[in-house]
Amino acid sequence: MTPEQVQRYFTRSDGQYLFARWGRPIVPVVFGVDDATLSVVKGAIEAVVTLAGHKMAETDPELGANLMVFFCRDWAELPQVPNLDRLVPDLGPLCARLSAAQANQYRFFRFDADGAIKAAFVFLRMDAHLQAMAAEDLALAQAAQVICLWSDRAFAESSPLATVGGQVILRPDIGDLIRAAYAPVMPVVARDAAHALRLAARL
Repeated sequence: MTPEQVQRYFTRSDGQYLFARWGRPIVPVVFGVDDATLSVVKGAIEAVVTLAGHKMAETDPELGANLMVFFCRDWAELPQVPNLDRLVPDLGPLCARLSAAQANQYRFFRFDADGAIKAAFVFLRMDAHLQAMAAEDLALAQAAQVICLWSDRAFAESSPLATVGGQVILRPDIGDLIRAAYAPVMPVVARDAAHALRLAARL
C-alpha cells in the first residue's frame, strides 16, 4: 500500500486528515440480538482487538461499556431506547436523517480530551442487504470499522472484507494497516498527513 493509498483511508470528505485509535480498553455490549449472535459479534470484536494488539476489559470505569452495538429493524426504534439520547446528541433528528437516506448503518464516536477514541456507537438497521450477510461477516466488518477512526469515505466503494477460498476474512492490507496504526511508537491521534507516511513505512 502506497503512502497516498494510506492517506485516503484517513482523509475526510472535507479534505482534513484525521486519525484516532482507542486510548482505553474496549468494553463491548450488544443490543437487539439473540445470545448466539451476541457471541459472534463479541468474538469478531475480540479478534480485531487482538490483531491490533489492543486490550479488552470487563468494564470501563467511566462509562461501564464503551462500544455499544445496536441492531434494529427501523431507525424510529432508537430514540425509544432509555438514555441513549444522552450518549448520542440530537438522536431524534439523526434517526430522521438516516431514515430519509434509507441508510442501513451508522457509527458515532466520542473522544477523550487528547482526541483518542473513548466510546463508539454502532447502529445497524437490518434491511435486506444486511440480513443477507452472515452474522460473522457483518460483525467482522463492523469491528474493523470501529477499531480506528477511518475517513467517512474509507469503505464507501470497497469492503474491509475479502473472500478467500469461499471464506470471508478481513482484507490482509486492512489488517496490516490496523496493526501498524496500533504500534506503540505510533501516535494515538494524528491530524497531519505525514502520519500516513509513517504508517506506510510500517506495512
